[in-house]
Amino acid sequence: MITPPSTAADIVDRVVHAILAGRLKPGTRLGEAQLAELFGVSRTRVREALMRLEARGIVQVSARRGWFVFEPSLEDARDAFAARRAVEIGLLHCSRNVNATALAELKAHIRREQAAIDSGDVGARSFLLGDFHVCMAEALGNRALADILRDLTARTVLTAMLYQSQHDAAESCGDHAHIVDALEAGDIAGAARLMEAHIGDVEAALGVRSADDPLSSLREALAPLPVTTVAPSARVTSRTAAKLVKSSNH
Repeated sequence: MITPPSTAADIVDRVVHAILAGRLKPGTRLGEAQLAELFGVSRTRVREALMRLEARGIVQVSARRGWFVFEPSLEDARDAFAARRAVEIGLLHCSRNVNATALAELKAHIRREQAAIDSGDVGARSFLLGDFHVCMAEALGNRALADILRDLTARTVLTAMLYQSQHDAAESCGDHAHIVDALEAGDIAGAARLMEAHIGDVEAALGVRSADDPLSSLREALAPLPVTTVAPSARVTSRTAAKLVKSSNH
């Protein structure tokens, strides 16, 4: 049994943090009995936590599969990134002078990001890179948007896991540093532009396929091999085949 949470809210936080750290994958089943045993709590408390997570769009439930971690579709992924753009860029545009305490918190967060990258701690790296956006909202004094961003970030992290993001962690950390530098210089518009570019880069790095061709994966797998990939000894022309058939009849 792991350290027991005291409330359903604690279980919710554990699940969200595990997703942000990349430890809970899309589609992972979350059995009530198993979670109750792990946390040492009643199934009623676990069910309450799962219902909260479902309302926040982080887990799903079905009669066949039970509770499981949200599996974002291509449309879900686009919606989540569009929502993050609206929230984060809007938040920056509404900011005025960012105080020294907020800047110090953001810089400390970026140092932790870099330390996790340098140490190869994938879980901490994933969590911190996603949590930067929540930390920024909190540092700018908007806890309501911080809560919204936490859920949106969890959904985009799930998207990145499902669609095998190729975005580089060091590049993300560098983007964050540039955004904070712009805030420190009082260039709010510049910080907003950098944030928009950063979110766009993360989205572009996802290996999502076009919704216009749902058979693209199967189409690529079954495409004819180029002639040059077939060994010469394995090639039999129609004329050669005919000769072989003719000789076998004699």
